[in-house]
Amino acid sequence: MRYKPGHKEEARLKIVEGVGRGFRSLGFAGSGVDGLAKAAGVTSGAFYAHFASKSAAFEAVLTAGLDEVIVAIPEFQHKNGKAWTQAFVDYYVGKRHRNDLANGCTMASLTSDVIRSNTKTQAIYESKMAQIAELVGEGLMGGTHEERLARSWAMLSILIGGVNITRAMKSTKQASAVADSVGAAAVRAAGKTKR
Repeated sequence: MRYKPGHKEEARLKIVEGVGRGFRSLGFAGSGVDGLAKAAGVTSGAFYAHFASKSAAFEAVLTAGLDEVIVAIPEFQHKNGKAWTQAFVDYYVGKRHRNDLANGCTMASLTSDVIRSNTKTQAIYESKMAQIAELVGEGLMGGTHEERLARSWAMLSILIGGVNITRAMKSTKQASAVADSVGAAAVRAAGKTKR
């Protein structure tokens, strides 16, 4: 049976999305290949047809997830003008994003796993996060490039750490209070925006 052009790439993308949900839900250590394959709707054999190892799958998921952020930041900037940081923050610490671990942002969900990973994975993370910080900085106003980049890192760090704290809260009321504080701090850290 012949497949149409691009079939293999489409299949891999669907597998990366499913495996990503598994990693974001259970973490690297909590995920086995059989469970990841099941989350992606494929067999373990199909998993290994696309990835040499669980670590290789994690790298693919990490790359794809951070690439989504790289695409999203300019979209937030374009769509929301000067209010783009507030819009991004509202989404990031919003209840829907906080409560959807499986489909949440890779920055928040997988950073703790990257800490425990190999140097190759950490290099991927560092490179992609640097791109994200640059994009955020491009949407900020005032000061030198280095000062805008510092504000960018501050905003991202507040959001990534903050959303993880909200996710760990038992009480919805407390999680919402923390989210409000985190959001306000992230907007202040970013400072003036342009567009």
